[in-house]
Amino acid sequence: MAWRNSGRVKVMNRRSSRMAVMAAAVLAVCSFAAVTMAQLEMDFYSKTCPNVEEIVRREMEEILRVAPTLAGPLLRLHFHDCFVRGCDASVLIDSTAGNVAEKDAKPNLTLRGFGAVQRVKDKLNAACPATVSCADVLALMARDAVVLANGPSWPVSLGRRDGRLSIANDTNQLPPPTANFTQLSQMFAAKGLDAKDLVVLSGGHTLGTAHCALFSDRLYNFTGLVNDGDVDPALDAAYMAKLKAKCRSLSDNTTLSEMDPGSFLTFDASYYRLVAKRRGIFHSDSALLTDPVTRAYVERQATGHFADDFFRDFADSMVKMSTIDVLTGAQGEIRNKCYAINI
Repeated sequence: MAWRNSGRVKVMNRRSSRMAVMAAAVLAVCSFAAVTMAQLEMDFYSKTCPNVEEIVRREMEEILRVAPTLAGPLLRLHFHDCFVRGCDASVLIDSTAGNVAEKDAKPNLTLRGFGAVQRVKDKLNAACPATVSCADVLALMARDAVVLANGPSWPVSLGRRDGRLSIANDTNQLPPPTANFTQLSQMFAAKGLDAKDLVVLSGGHTLGTAHCALFSDRLYNFTGLVNDGDVDPALDAAYMAKLKAKCRSLSDNTTLSEMDPGSFLTFDASYYRLVAKRRGIFHSDSALLTDPVTRAYVERQATGHFADDFFRDFADSMVKMSTIDVLTGAQGEIRNKCYAINI
């Protein structure tokens, strides 16, 4: 018994050491983010483009009036930008003969909203030539997309600069929809985001649709057998039947399914009720039920009594995410066209 207790102490010590190392790493990233945040300013364009937020909001109102389904994709576009090379608008850059850019990497092939971003950028260029970065445009558009979908608002500090690099292989930093909780938490921690940010930002899945190819492995090929019976046991059986009725095969790359059925155009907390019922569309949604911290958050929000808390939490997490590894000062550039670096 004494020997077994000694072993347990050693294991606990090793676990404590690993946890201390992870905590130190997250603290270091968060400290860097705090310094970065200080370099951004709420009134950054007060003299050079004082109506920047008004111009963006006005254009966003018109964009979503005509195409309300773009709210979710614009939020997703900002997320995919910030998780790769930081919030530097690198996700917007087109590929060239000598380089495959982020937007043409597999995780980004279903992204939408590029034309809308350039439309807003053109309006700003007309009012304030070569002044507002594409990175700031995307951050403002993502915020306004949520607000105009009846979601929360948050302050967007400005002064981001645009990156000059966009490399497809860098998208391996994006959390995939197939990720388990350990993978998700590690990828979020690498960006200075914790478990609460993970479960809160996942709530963004209340907006938009998903291509069948992003989750059809749960329906037909969960363990590699490629047949109708090879399904993800973590997915509610009735919901699975509905998804199979839409997504007829593993190779369906075109059909879309609402991520929050019946509410995919409105930002609300109904996503958590779905996840609690094992009806989250992605494996990464189901993964939130495998950790005590994120599970508790899901179950609390699933009661329907704490949506205000979710709105506040989402705003706080978006402020954190939108400052990941930003370029400021003389770094990067202010792109004229968001899809191409300046020559």
